[in-house]
Amino acid sequence: MSSNTTTLSANPYTRGIAGFVSGLQYEAIPPEVLTRIKLLMLDSIGCAIYGANLPWTRILQNVLGAVDTTRHCTVWGTSQKLSSPHAALVNGTQVQAFELDDVHRQGVLHVGAVVLPALLSIAESRPGMTGRDFITSAVAGYEIGPRVGICMGPEHIAQGWHSGATLGVFSAAAGAARGLRLDIDQTVDALGIAGTQSSGLMAAQYGAMVKRMHAGRASQSGLYGALLAEQGFTGIVNVLESEYGGFCSTFSRSQDRFKLEELTAGLGQAWQTMGVALKFYSCVGSNHSTLDAIRAIQARRPFGEAEVEKIVVHGSQVTMDHVGWKYEPQGLTSAQLNLPYCVATWLLDGDCFVDQFTEDKVADPERMRVAEKVQVMHDAAITAKGSKFRHMVRAEVFFKDGTRLEHTVEAGRGNERNFASEADIVAKFDKLASHVLPKAQIAKIRDWMLTMEQQGDAAELARLLAKS
Repeated sequence: MSSNTTTLSANPYTRGIAGFVSGLQYEAIPPEVLTRIKLLMLDSIGCAIYGANLPWTRILQNVLGAVDTTRHCTVWGTSQKLSSPHAALVNGTQVQAFELDDVHRQGVLHVGAVVLPALLSIAESRPGMTGRDFITSAVAGYEIGPRVGICMGPEHIAQGWHSGATLGVFSAAAGAARGLRLDIDQTVDALGIAGTQSSGLMAAQYGAMVKRMHAGRASQSGLYGALLAEQGFTGIVNVLESEYGGFCSTFSRSQDRFKLEELTAGLGQAWQTMGVALKFYSCVGSNHSTLDAIRAIQARRPFGEAEVEKIVVHGSQVTMDHVGWKYEPQGLTSAQLNLPYCVATWLLDGDCFVDQFTEDKVADPERMRVAEKVQVMHDAAITAKGSKFRHMVRAEVFFKDGTRLEHTVEAGRGNERNFASEADIVAKFDKLASHVLPKAQIAKIRDWMLTMEQQGDAAELARLLAKS
């Protein structure tokens, strides 16, 4: 038990979250959430397997393998094992390694990348977790981080914080705390330990490999929070509420530019897991609605880049700041996060998936020429709609023959209001995993995950993810 003696009135939101996490039972989770979480997890695992052989993840694997002699937890899609915190760091980085993983649009968070690495490290190192336990713990994690993001609003990322990293510690800690079956006081401490480790700067988007590592670091921080709290180590018990030095006040630089009530509003009734969207382009989620708008216009009038005079994309302030900057070749990260580059890639290749993002294409003169045709402009009316509409765009295509077509898209394919089919998600998983693992192993992983609630040992998933 924690030595926490703070009264309920001092931390009603942190403690409210902790109560939900520690008390969550499999039977209380609605069937549609159970169905959705398995598909979301399958998608994240596929992203991680693909990410196992990328240059930045190989650097992490090699460096940590040289300094960490512990061999307890699997690095997914490899034959390597590390200590649980280092495995969480690498696996979280692999999930986020190529801009393929999920996003909670309103909460501005890549959820699977922070929840699953910490949780599976626990399952692998602590025998006895069942498939149902794993699902329940995962839901606990998927529910919490997005709520912190909704509380903070879109200003959080606009101020320069990489929200997937800063918010991710709370999702990771919640999932890990439930996985360890911590009580409410221990869970308060786990959140408080994780929250003070929160970090991540958006300047990493301009080409730095470290952007990929932010999710892994958040997962590791959440894992540390839960493991330390289990042993009686205490955290900031009002980590979210504290007026001085609390997460919300410090990261918003205010006492009022956040909404604490969003942290617990409808908790256990309005399920944020259902708000997680999937990606079918290999680029940041903010770009997907524009690519879908271009596709829709091409369905009405097939065209290539040679017919285009210019394309104007009207979007939110977050879209402007996050992806609307002038493209300069600075590496794959910046290419995947830049909207003009991704539109140019679509116009030239007719796709925007993994094969379109290679080192030789980053500074391709043809792509850079076409990217110059794309302008991104702020639309105050879209910004005024709030965080639920932060990906909304109105794309205008001006043709050289003097005609103009436009299309408005609220959110990209696979969004929470128009979620992808199981067949589409499985196809994406198979396509990504086939770059690393043999077909028979891929099938075993897929079948295990889609029947997870029937599995008696969650550690079996880690064994399936190891490359022989």
